[in-house]
Amino acid sequence: MNTLLPILPIALPLLGAVIGLLARHGTSLQATVGIATSVVTLIASVFLLTAVHAADFVVLYLGDWQAPFGISLVADRFAAIMTVVSSLVGLATSIYAVGDVKSKDLQKWFFPLVQFLIMGVNGAFLTGDLFNLYVWFEVMLISSFALMTIGGSKPQFEGGFKYVAINLVSSAFFLAGLGLLYGKLGTLNMADVALKLSTDESGALANSSAILFFIAFSIKAGLFPFFFWLPASYHTPPMAVTALFAGLLTKVGVYAFYRCFTLVFTQDPEFMRGTLLALTLATMLVGVLGAASRYQMSRILSFHIISQIGYIMLGLALFTELAIAACIFYTIHHIVVKSNLFFIAGIASKKLGSDDVLKIGGLYKSAPWLALLFFVPAFSLGGIPPLSGFWAKFALIKASLDVEGYWVATIALAVGVMTLYSMTKIWGEAFWKAKPAQCAETEGKAGVWHYLPVVGFAAITLYIGLMAQPLFSFSEEAARQLLDPSLYMEAVLPAEYLEEFSSTANEHE
Repeated sequence: MNTLLPILPIALPLLGAVIGLLARHGTSLQATVGIATSVVTLIASVFLLTAVHAADFVVLYLGDWQAPFGISLVADRFAAIMTVVSSLVGLATSIYAVGDVKSKDLQKWFFPLVQFLIMGVNGAFLTGDLFNLYVWFEVMLISSFALMTIGGSKPQFEGGFKYVAINLVSSAFFLAGLGLLYGKLGTLNMADVALKLSTDESGALANSSAILFFIAFSIKAGLFPFFFWLPASYHTPPMAVTALFAGLLTKVGVYAFYRCFTLVFTQDPEFMRGTLLALTLATMLVGVLGAASRYQMSRILSFHIISQIGYIMLGLALFTELAIAACIFYTIHHIVVKSNLFFIAGIASKKLGSDDVLKIGGLYKSAPWLALLFFVPAFSLGGIPPLSGFWAKFALIKASLDVEGYWVATIALAVGVMTLYSMTKIWGEAFWKAKPAQCAETEGKAGVWHYLPVVGFAAITLYIGLMAQPLFSFSEEAARQLLDPSLYMEAVLPAEYLEEFSSTANEHE
């Protein structure tokens, strides 16, 4: 199916960002433009998802140049659902920022930068070309660095420097891998690369590029041992920015991992899988131990991003349909839950003047609705039934047991228990215990703009948990698409091109 739908989640944020820059001297107008753009982008993403659900693939050849010679935008089930969720997080962040970003200097640039970031994220999800994936990574990097340092404080610049330095290293590895791959194959269209590598039974042709891609995506996703930039930088910007980053940035690295290692690098499946399994388990353990040792909500939640990335990447390491479906479900759940927890941490910090759980308390009495709203995402993250996190972990552990990965399932269960410990630590200290005498209540700083996205995301979490079957069935269909690269190649490449390649390959044999 070839329509203009795939360009809309990219073009609409770009248009909104440009209009926002032109309206930068009218902060209320700029906020209106930002929210309106996010709404329209979300609607366009939902239409794209509906089209994909009906046709399996939606492909757009830009400039009417068919693949592999032109730039292609490709939406399958995985890309489409990720585009919807990223647009949803962009909308929630824009709404939250109306109450959170008060400085006129911040407002002048905040909303356009959010739209530029959403444009980069959606572009990365929808591109059908590896070089354009690199371009969208750079768009994200520039936008996220500007957002991270937007307040101009010393901690922000320090965190931003760490963030951009390690991500430039990632970009260098990725670019080197692209160069090697292009030198070998003469193409970077994902479907064409997959087609040409499908005749290389040894896998040796692609292994050097696969290693470079593996390192680059590990840094982007925050996989062990490349995760250190994340907890060093995510606690420094305004909470609206941190919530946006927590929901989306590492997931683009995860998406790139799943896309490339189920479509492009499939000829030598054991080449990376053992290493990936070891790193995912180490990521889970290091992340949850780091969270257990911290007492600032922002730092606890930042380390939990790392541990949850371990869960999400476990599906690719196990490489079964159930495991990958579980991790697609897990990714959607985690984006919503993690962004919401940072939103709530921002509200708590505004009310009590700190996010250090040892210095605050009494939120259960002073803000009972906030306590209830915290309970939903926190205990979903911990895997308490019937919330969405329970079904995600249950399916992933079942997938581990199906392949006799008993020690993998044991580690996953143990990390889940420790995740629950961290959430109960926040609950017990910040919400349940009496407010310390030195803790000053700053009532009234959190308003309706703060609570709207929190309530909305809590409702989504409850819905996913109580009505898990439709989303999980969709995730299973997405997993089947990922595990059959021929479907992607047939959807993107013209039939005559496939026939010509097949006849040429047969002649060489």
